[in-house]
Amino acid sequence: MAEVNNGKLHITLHVYDEDIEVTIDRQDEEFYRSAAKLITDRYNRYAQAYRGKKSEHIISLMTLIDIALLYERERGRNDTAPYDTVLRRLTSEIEQALK
Repeated sequence: MAEVNNGKLHITLHVYDEDIEVTIDRQDEEFYRSAAKLITDRYNRYAQAYRGKKSEHIISLMTLIDIALLYERERGRNDTAPYDTVLRRLTSEIEQALK
């Protein structure tokens, strides 16, 4: 189900065993659908391994930790602070040399 409203899109996401209705920015639809699939896939993996051994709450938390770990690793790879520091130093040296 999808409906347009001022650049917003109303969609239903299937996440694990639930349908969740959300209103999103149209340009983010692909990201939301990919995120729902990622959550479902990861949850299914943990549920297969731990159902009957861990509660659904713990399985959900394990899924969240797994996805947060992916996010943190990617954020670390995209950290531009070290490059910014080197560029500032080089710029300063070039400016000093040109004076």
